[in-house]
Amino acid sequence: MGSVGWVLHVDLDQFQAAVERLRRPELSGRPVIVGGNGDPTEQRKVVTCASYEARAAGVHAGTPLRAALRRCPDAAFLPLDAAAYEAASAQVMAILRGFPVDVEVWGWDEAFLGAARSDPEALAREVQLAVAEACGLSCSIGVGDTKLRAKLATGFAKPAGIARLDRHNWMPVMAGRPTDALWGVGRRTAAKLAAHGIGTVGQLAAADPASLAERFGPTTGPWLRQLALGGGGGRVHSEPRPARSRSHVITFPRDLTDRAEMAQRLEDMARRLTAEVVANGRTVRRVATTVRTATFYTRSRITTLTAPTQDADTISRAAVGLLDRFDLDRPVRLLGVRVEFTVDR
Repeated sequence: MGSVGWVLHVDLDQFQAAVERLRRPELSGRPVIVGGNGDPTEQRKVVTCASYEARAAGVHAGTPLRAALRRCPDAAFLPLDAAAYEAASAQVMAILRGFPVDVEVWGWDEAFLGAARSDPEALAREVQLAVAEACGLSCSIGVGDTKLRAKLATGFAKPAGIARLDRHNWMPVMAGRPTDALWGVGRRTAAKLAAHGIGTVGQLAAADPASLAERFGPTTGPWLRQLALGGGGGRVHSEPRPARSRSHVITFPRDLTDRAEMAQRLEDMARRLTAEVVANGRTVRRVATTVRTATFYTRSRITTLTAPTQDADTISRAAVGLLDRFDLDRPVRLLGVRVEFTVDR
């Protein structure tokens, strides 16, 4: 369809919990928490989805399961069932593709739609009705004239509603909000902005571009201001995007303190990962290693290989070698390896 007039961001409400309720109607109205193996006493496992009832009790995605049990002891704790969520998501995306729109899938529970419609809210209502009738699921839909505005509008639409952010109401709605309300601005970036006297979206939008470029870099500085103005995200892409990377991570049942053991774990992961990507015909150009300590301090280091390769020895040596760029003075709870592929032009 090419250039389109409106972007809709479709976000399935409490998706995993909603899928579980379709399979278990007796859970209707009861707090539902999905994560790990469904055992709330399981160590080092976190919540992947909490129903709205559980969220009202202070349980959210990323909450340790043990903490979730303390906050919401009456909840139904269920294991993560990726196959069921994949199937439900595929059904929803097929419904979306039945509309005269571009569809860009962003995960199991969300997608952007690009539509040349004069009344995007009417389209949003049609989408909600079709998804509810065919799949039994509800969704919230944000409408915008950019991806960023549509994505943020969804937050005002939840649950099961429709909201619009466009060039006409962007500043009245967003100007007074903190900068980390923007999609793409995290707490650390917001803290850095605040240190320079920029605490709100409006202040960031009014900031001098040259000053932002000097403080945050020639790319990041102007990009931050663009976000504050409501731009960004590009057009909606219907075509599937080829994977550019693949990763493995492991959270250990006990913290690691011995560097040799860490190196062995990384080597094993890197070799398995290499076998997978080579089987798919991919060639690796960059390797990254991630370390998370027992205090949840997480850092990644990345290196570009001398030449793109499919050699497991080269890739595993690179992953292990990156350990030298970490201060391993605390016990380690998680290690990860990511490989980035060469991209055909």
